Amino acid sequence: MITAAIAILCSAAAFFAGWYIQETVTKKKLGTVEERTKQILETAEREASAIKKEKLIEVKDEWIKKRQELDNDFNAKQKRIQNIERQLTTKEENLDRKAESLRQQEKSVRSLETELREKSRAIQLKEAEAERLVHLQTEKLESLAGVSREDAKKLLIENLTNEARSEASLEIREIREKARVEAKKEAQKLIVQAIQRTAADHSVETTVSVVSLPNEEMKGRIIGREGRNIRSFEAVTGCDIIVDDTPDAVVISGFDPFRREIAKSALERLISDGRIHPTKIEEIVEKVKSELEEEIVQIGEDALLEVGIHGVHPEIVKMLGRMKYRSSYGQNVLQHSIEVAFLSGLMAVELGLDSTLAKRAGLFHDLGKVVDKNVEGPHALLGYDVAKKFGENPVVSNAIGAHHEDIEMETPIAAIVQAADAISGARPGARRESLEGYVKRLEKLESIANSFSGVGKTYAIQAGREVRVIVEPEKVNDNFADQLSHEISQKIQEQMEYPGQIKVTVIREVRSISYAK
Repeated sequence: MITAAIAILCSAAAFFAGWYIQETVTKKKLGTVEERTKQILETAEREASAIKKEKLIEVKDEWIKKRQELDNDFNAKQKRIQNIERQLTTKEENLDRKAESLRQQEKSVRSLETELREKSRAIQLKEAEAERLVHLQTEKLESLAGVSREDAKKLLIENLTNEARSEASLEIREIREKARVEAKKEAQKLIVQAIQRTAADHSVETTVSVVSLPNEEMKGRIIGREGRNIRSFEAVTGCDIIVDDTPDAVVISGFDPFRREIAKSALERLISDGRIHPTKIEEIVEKVKSELEEEIVQIGEDALLEVGIHGVHPEIVKMLGRMKYRSSYGQNVLQHSIEVAFLSGLMAVELGLDSTLAKRAGLFHDLGKVVDKNVEGPHALLGYDVAKKFGENPVVSNAIGAHHEDIEMETPIAAIVQAADAISGARPGARRESLEGYVKRLEKLESIANSFSGVGKTYAIQAGREVRVIVEPEKVNDNFADQLSHEISQKIQEQMEYPGQIKVTVIREVRSISYAK
């Protein structure tokens, strides 16, 4: 029993000793963990504080940077606003000057109208006096000359009519000269400035292209065995190859400049490659077609860039590029359109109109010339439909459709484009026409002049740009000659279509001949 009790006591003592040791070790570990936790928290707080300061500095720097950008943007906008204000002030001053000029012109017109009314009254008085003199002269002639009243009346009326016509011609010539001087000043200024500042090159298209050969042997390879190569080439390209005695060269003939360009480029590549057979011909032609389609887009974009126009539908860009391979009376359509665009823009600026719309209308005015040939109609109306289809401004569409007066002009820009088109086409050497049309135009000119009474001979000279009329001196006096030139020019305007202008010169010559025997 004693042993058992001692064992129990020892076990209890060991248990309490182990428990005490365990408790002491646990408290020690807890103290160590608390210290480490405290250290970690202090370290975290210090790092957080450092990160916070760093972020605050970054935010502050970013805020300063943004504020500087906003200040710079504000200053730039303020400068632009100031520039716009200066431009507006300049435009207002220009408008004021133009308004003053218009007022002066209006005063001048009123003065001319007053003068015209006074001269009209003077003419009426002279007519009344003439009637009185006719009456007196009739009575005297009847009593003295024994001439019947009707015969005398006819004679007097003829004399007085010629006299009145002579005086009226003098008055009309003076008034017309004054009006011409006043009216032409501003128009000449606008047109001359526009032409001087525009210098677009024009190329005269032909119906053939010449391809150089490295040697005469190449002609045989182009023709191929039994002509299979040349037949295949002509079938694929739609152009004819002319192989003649011209040394080291062949000629490609075709009326379509686009197809002719494809044929020329394809033949040059075949000659360079050396392998000429039907399969290779088809392959090269298709490749050249694809490349030219891409080039057409680039040509259209270059034209838009040259004129300074943007926001154009891709289909219109392609049509512009195709204009390079079209010609009208030998004048390249694309270069002609670029020149019309510049002329229209310059004249619109001088007249205070929207130059961008004017240039746009001028550049697109001949779009109808490159519309699919299967679509029928005047090119102006075809271009009008294309412009409307692809969302062009109504002002631009109307100017395109009205530049040959197929539809009514709705804005001044349409008239500007029509004038610019005439200026570009009427320059010496800009266009050519067929021999048949040229001869018919000359004959029409001479027949119009010959239709007037008193005209003896008529000559159309300077390629139809001038018509000289020789009148019979006993039927037409000097004063009536001026009126006759005006009437002939008016009839030409009404009955003929022609580029530029036609000068009408009336010549009256009196010759007195005697012989010494």
